[in-house]
Amino acid sequence: MGLSTRTGNRGRAAAPENRRALLRAARELFATEGYNVPLSAIARAAGVGQGVLYRHFPRRLDLAFAVFEENFVELEALAEQEDPDAFERLFTRTVELMVESMGFVELVVGARGVEDAGDERLAELVTGPLHRAQAAGRVRPEVTLAEVSLALRMIYGVAATARDDARRSADVARTAALITARWRGDAAP
Repeated sequence: MGLSTRTGNRGRAAAPENRRALLRAARELFATEGYNVPLSAIARAAGVGQGVLYRHFPRRLDLAFAVFEENFVELEALAEQEDPDAFERLFTRTVELMVESMGFVELVVGARGVEDAGDERLAELVTGPLHRAQAAGRVRPEVTLAEVSLALRMIYGVAATARDDARRSADVARTAALITARWRGDAAP
């Protein structure tokens, strides 16, 4: 993301646009630079001053949770899709977001209580699509929410222990393929 050419204070009317720009910049920089990227870099990439960043997000954690919340909104939209393939799309996108947000996931996992809230919310998202996929014969009936959660934790472990980005992508893709093939009852890919 390049530096913005915006200059000057555009006032309160720009607040929603500034917030969106901060979230876009934070999402990109958290993914490429990690959770500890300087907040000044996020403000600069969004084309706003640090004061604007702190008005919207007083703490780094507030910014990270706002980005994480956007992830859940996207996943909720996928979960609302009624077709039987929605479960696989939801699972695939959850894995992608988890890998993109590795640093933040580590933060959440370390924060007791927050992890449980995310688990509950994810379980609510997965329930409907999983049941529809099972009813359509796309996923074996014995696959449970606990198994989906375990699979996500396993994939996270694979992603967290990868030596480089290329290896991470290949290993995560292979692990997800093995898991989804088992859920469908396919022979291992």
